[in-house]
Amino acid sequence: MTPQDALVALEQLGDADKAVEMAAYHKIERRYLGVPSATLDAHAKDWRQTLTLSDRLTLAQGLWETDVFEARITAAKLLTQARIRPDDTPAWDMIQSWVPEFDSWAIADAVSSAGSRRLIADPARLDVVEGWTTSDHLWTQRAAMVMTLPWTKQPHPKPAELEARERILGWAERYATNPEWFIQKAVAWWLRELSKRDPERVRIFIALHGEKMSKFARTEAQRLLKPA
Repeated sequence: MTPQDALVALEQLGDADKAVEMAAYHKIERRYLGVPSATLDAHAKDWRQTLTLSDRLTLAQGLWETDVFEARITAAKLLTQARIRPDDTPAWDMIQSWVPEFDSWAIADAVSSAGSRRLIADPARLDVVEGWTTSDHLWTQRAAMVMTLPWTKQPHPKPAELEARERILGWAERYATNPEWFIQKAVAWWLRELSKRDPERVRIFIALHGEKMSKFARTEAQRLLKPA
C-alpha cells in the first residue's frame, strides 16, 4: 500500500458536497474529500493490522505530506495505538515532526491522540513536550495540554503520575494569562477532565489562578464541579 494508493482509496469514498461543507467549517485552505470520520477509522484500523510498522510509518508520512485533510487525519490514526513494537521511537519522532505544521484543531487533536499514547508509553518524553509550552507557534503550545490529557484520567494515580500531573498544571498556570482562545480552551478542557477524578485539585487551581483566565475558560473548567 503506497501513499498514492491510499489517497486514491480515500478519494473514492469522498462526497463533494460534504467536502464543501467541511472546508467552510474548518476554514483552513487545503483539499477536503468529504469522507466521514468513522470511515477513516475503519481504513486506518485495517491498514494498521495488515502493514508492517516500517510500511505503516512510510504510509503515514506519505499521507501527511499530501496536506489533504482526510489523509492527515488518517496518518495520525495509523499511529494511534497503545503499544508499538518493537520500538516506538520512530513513531514518536514522526509525531513530533508534525507538531510545528499544525494549523487546525481537528488535525492537531488527531495527532495529539496518537502522541498521548507515546507519552504514556514513555513519560520521560514530557521533557520534550514541556519545551513546546514556550513555542511561538499557537498550535504547538496547545498540543502540550491536549497531548497530556491522559494525566487527567488516572483514577488511582501513582506518585510518579501525580508528579507529572502537577508538572502539567504548572504549564496550565503559565497559560492562564495567555489571551489566545484556543489556549484558554485547552486549559479549560484539561481542568474539566481532571475535575471528574480530582475535583478538589481543580478547585484549588481555580482559587489560585482562575482570575487570570478568561471568563469562558474559567466557567468551562468548573462546569462539572458540584458545589463544595
